[in-house]
Amino acid sequence: MFEKLLISNRGEIAIRIARTARSMGIQTVAVYSDADQDALHVSAADEAYHLGGAAPSESYLNTERIIEVALQSGAEAVHPGYGFLSENPEFAESLEKVGLAFIGPSAEAMRAMGLKDTAKQLMERANVPTIPGYHGAEQSVDILQYEAKAIGYPLLIKAVAGGGGKGMRLVENAQDFEEALTAARSEAQNAFGNSDVLLEKYITAARHIEIQIFGDGQKAVHLFERDCSLQRRYQKVIEEAPAPGMSDCVRKAMGAAAVRAAESIGYKGAGTVEFIVDGSKGLCVDGFWFMEMNTRLQVEHPVSEAITGIDLVAWQLRVAAGEKLPLAQRDIRFDGHSIEARVYAEDAANGFLPVTGRLDHVRFSNQSRNDSGLRSGDEISPYYDPMIAKVIVHGRDREEALSKLSASLRQTELAGSKTNLGFLISLAEHPDFHAMQVDTMWIDRNVDALTNLSDISTSALLSAVLAIIGKDAAQNDFAGFHLWVPVAQTIALHREDQKFDLSFNISPNKLTVRKDGQFCVAEFKLGHWWYENKRLPASVWVKDAIWIFENGGVVLDIVDTLDRAGSTFADLNVIRAPMPGLVNHVGVTEGDVLQKGDKILVLEAMKMEHALVAPQNCVINEVLVRVQDQVEAEADLVRLSPPEDAI
Repeated sequence: MFEKLLISNRGEIAIRIARTARSMGIQTVAVYSDADQDALHVSAADEAYHLGGAAPSESYLNTERIIEVALQSGAEAVHPGYGFLSENPEFAESLEKVGLAFIGPSAEAMRAMGLKDTAKQLMERANVPTIPGYHGAEQSVDILQYEAKAIGYPLLIKAVAGGGGKGMRLVENAQDFEEALTAARSEAQNAFGNSDVLLEKYITAARHIEIQIFGDGQKAVHLFERDCSLQRRYQKVIEEAPAPGMSDCVRKAMGAAAVRAAESIGYKGAGTVEFIVDGSKGLCVDGFWFMEMNTRLQVEHPVSEAITGIDLVAWQLRVAAGEKLPLAQRDIRFDGHSIEARVYAEDAANGFLPVTGRLDHVRFSNQSRNDSGLRSGDEISPYYDPMIAKVIVHGRDREEALSKLSASLRQTELAGSKTNLGFLISLAEHPDFHAMQVDTMWIDRNVDALTNLSDISTSALLSAVLAIIGKDAAQNDFAGFHLWVPVAQTIALHREDQKFDLSFNISPNKLTVRKDGQFCVAEFKLGHWWYENKRLPASVWVKDAIWIFENGGVVLDIVDTLDRAGSTFADLNVIRAPMPGLVNHVGVTEGDVLQKGDKILVLEAMKMEHALVAPQNCVINEVLVRVQDQVEAEADLVRLSPPEDAI
């Protein structure tokens, strides 16, 4: 077994790997960028070395520097985690050349599965069912249009490289094909340096079910399935194991197909074989097709660990050190049900735009496993994926797991940055999800209802007042005491277009708030504040806002009563950056006349592309940025004027 391991990653996955390595007596080496010098994953390791700048190309993708650090530290092996260099065959080969072990499959296996088109050809030869489509080398528009017509609409255009939904477009009819192809190719080229695509028949009512496999280079086993059907724009949101509605015969057929896939390329280590499943008639042995294979540990691997009791990272380390598979297929069992939800720093009500900033308050439930690389006071960087945490629960059955998931999400407290917690709670408690009447497009069809802002309860307003005056203010015998009568104070709060003018006074162990002519009384008893028959939600005051931990988080801004009119930052004459990011496309020049909705430029932030469009009919007065410019949030990008100003 290795004595020292370098972890060439960051965040929660680096911490998770270090935890297992330490339990096995292996020393760990962390690496960090300029942006991560004080990050939690650095303190989780025995040693830590600086890589370079904040940009991934200067740090976590800098193979030469990582190898230099590995040799300098005396590490014998490198674990890439997921993302960054985890599926880079050149990196694996470079490690091997200098005598370092790569915790993952061989470069040949990665190359075999790295491009979706060649992977499907391999799977056909291995007798793994594949979805009808085109994955040929000819990439001309005419050929692709011809093949699309032969496949039939609707269909998917998919980048042959990479993953995460980038370079993927759903095309409903032939008229939209060429525009969708151009967009998919552009996104694929920017993300992966490869604009080639393949075409697939689109399966309606599709479910995404993947098999966790593990190989030692000769034999492979599977650790059952995960259902990842709750997706948004082809990115997973909630995953669970085992898959609801899965029969023993279908599980056996899918598991056997996944093992054939792994053994056909001599796979070594942890991997995932992903299948698209026709869920319209229930799961059946002839209703699933190979999509792709991920040659790495997956983000959602904890749910497989929870039901099998197997530490997948420990298995990775043992097999990479030359050991055989720890268990035969017949010895692998599963128990209960596990669900994982991904908590992101994003504005769900505003198109899920990623957000940055400081997380001033972080507290997770003790009912769940919470894999996170962030703590109170940490910054969410614009350079990396905006995931804050993975909340994982395990129950005796799916019903219990769903109850635990809801409770754990509701007990999670995050303040200082917008998150998708409220959206996750809506998903976890939705009747369709409980009945598993969902498919991979269900979120997209229901996104408006799932992201609606919840009403602000009286309990939330009472908790907000307590956060401002201090929760201990009324917990003494002289609270609110005055010689004559209690003196009422006023507070003004607002959320978007909602305003709350509140007056309140305090007395021993009591807070009275007047709202819309009604008096609401909160009492302190049994160590907590109560309103009517329920405990008040927790709340904190951060900067100029109150964060109430109800329904995933309610944020109320404190209004300066001396300046109630306020001002608006938004201006129809300026296009501003909604977040920090990289300008990767500018489609206008000075003097251009645009219609409302016309694309102006594309901003890349946190691994996603965001198109900024004309808010009204207008003329371009001035373009203030160029392609490859890095811009801050709210930076002026383009100046506009009404079309009548054009000469």
